[in-house]
Amino acid sequence: MKNTINHIKGQKGKTAKWLMRSIVAAGLLTLASCESNLDTINENPNDQASIDPKFLLTFVEKYTFQVNGDNMYASRMMIGTDGENSYQYMKWNDASFEVYTKGLLNTGKMMQEAEKRGNKNYLAIGKFLRAYHFFNISLKVGSAPYSEAAKGESGITQPKYDTQEAIMAGILSELKEANDLINTSDKIEGDIVYNGDALKWKKLINSFRLKILITLSKKTTVGSYNIASEFASIAGSQSLMTSISDNGELKFADAADSRYTMFNNSGYGSSLYMADYFINMFKDRHDPRLFTFAAQTTGAKEAGKAITDYTAYNGGNPTSPYSDNAALITAKNISKVNDRFYKDPTNEPASVLSYSELEFILAEAAARGWISGSAKTHYDNAIKASFSFYQTYVKNPGQYFSGFDVNQYLTTPLVVYNDADPLQTQLEKIMTQKYMTMFHQAQWTSYYDYLRTGYPNYPLKSGVAAPFRFRYPQSEYNYNSSNLKAALASQYGGNDNINSKPWWLQ
Repeated sequence: MKNTINHIKGQKGKTAKWLMRSIVAAGLLTLASCESNLDTINENPNDQASIDPKFLLTFVEKYTFQVNGDNMYASRMMIGTDGENSYQYMKWNDASFEVYTKGLLNTGKMMQEAEKRGNKNYLAIGKFLRAYHFFNISLKVGSAPYSEAAKGESGITQPKYDTQEAIMAGILSELKEANDLINTSDKIEGDIVYNGDALKWKKLINSFRLKILITLSKKTTVGSYNIASEFASIAGSQSLMTSISDNGELKFADAADSRYTMFNNSGYGSSLYMADYFINMFKDRHDPRLFTFAAQTTGAKEAGKAITDYTAYNGGNPTSPYSDNAALITAKNISKVNDRFYKDPTNEPASVLSYSELEFILAEAAARGWISGSAKTHYDNAIKASFSFYQTYVKNPGQYFSGFDVNQYLTTPLVVYNDADPLQTQLEKIMTQKYMTMFHQAQWTSYYDYLRTGYPNYPLKSGVAAPFRFRYPQSEYNYNSSNLKAALASQYGGNDNINSKPWWLQ
């Protein structure tokens, strides 16, 4: 028996045996192939030559649907008070390419095993997971390994970089293929997102196609796709999410390795507080979702103010020195993050795409004239879906939402939507409310929306620009330097700078 050594991204991979119980915990996987009858006879039953794709699906879903707290600082939702957070002050540098080994390699293995079994559904879900990860990688850095990525077994140890346009066009095609593959005949086991419901996967796949297209709103075409017409075709003919039960989300469980991502996070319990920019949006609109995100200030608690008293909440300035915000703690006048985010092991599900977000996407498309119909209808649906989510998943919602009428909320001056308003006014309304739904949800979406639309208008320190991207990781300079430098030369004039503007924003 001879082992195939995986090389990912130009780095020598570690050989890992296929152990049924531990394979999903390994970063790299080794596929053993037997070349003779003798090899087959002597195959070690504890060193499996294959694995059921359901085990890999569980692992990759758990890896993919986690919460990312870094974007909370960049998006002006949270602040730190124990030191200068690089995301809060817009000073970040290198991206991580960890996803190539933990996410994409295991997804590829799942698809290989599914092909052996003739199961099209795992192939379809694999294409969705590939699209999701490559979409996020490319938004972070620009060009990236795509067509040759995770192909160490084929001898490609230094994968070329594909352009951002080629990546976006490629994943749109993969999602189209995924939509065609998904079916109700092939079983989907090990699915901790939709419990094997193929129709819900179909809805997520097509809804995510729309998310990619709306993200490219500054462009007219991507590859062979006309962005507006492709959006209209999908929205008009394909299955999409229709309620929060269709959310592409992971529900957490109070069990080892299954608890909420931020559970028992010491930083959340000690030094993380709310940003005034985010809190004030809810206070200005008398929006009770605030009470589910933030805790009362210490001063308000001591004064005996009600949980639903908007004056009991205050945030820190995300552009001020962290020491200034720390002074608010001494003054007992700053709200921490609601303790459910670090004390509740199940808390709320984490989504990569929700029904609420989809309705905001459709609202924007209608405002831009890509699809017919009322943008207001989709906007209202999106807000209602967000309230439904929190009223469903937050413990004891009555203490926050008692007496609240969402229909009345939709008529208030800062919320009400008018289809006849100028496009920029409509976009500001959509993006502001969309932003208000994304506290610990949808990863970096709100930040990318800000980069492409300018809404909502993030506060920035004088002389500090909001970065357009991350730098490439040092590992790429070490192991895939020639391909990386060629990509830098073609995109950014050879400069790996966080303020270099990638293709999707040009």
